[in-house]
Amino acid sequence: MTITANGKKFDLEPGTPLPAFLESINLTVGLVIVERNKQALSPSETADVVLEDGDTLEIVKIVAGG
Repeated sequence: MTITANGKKFDLEPGTPLPAFLESINLTVGLVIVERNKQALSPSETADVVLEDGDTLEIVKIVAGG
């Protein structure tokens, strides 16, 4: 199956969990905000998402500072 994340296409195994995908691109649930198909996900929702063919993700790293 193919998904798009931040404008880049990725080929994944069907049934790939979102946290596993994030880990595969060196990101960690809780340290990023994910929008899936134009709907923002809370960190608790992110943990339960299984990606589907054609999903579009926008992933933003959380940065603290002041």
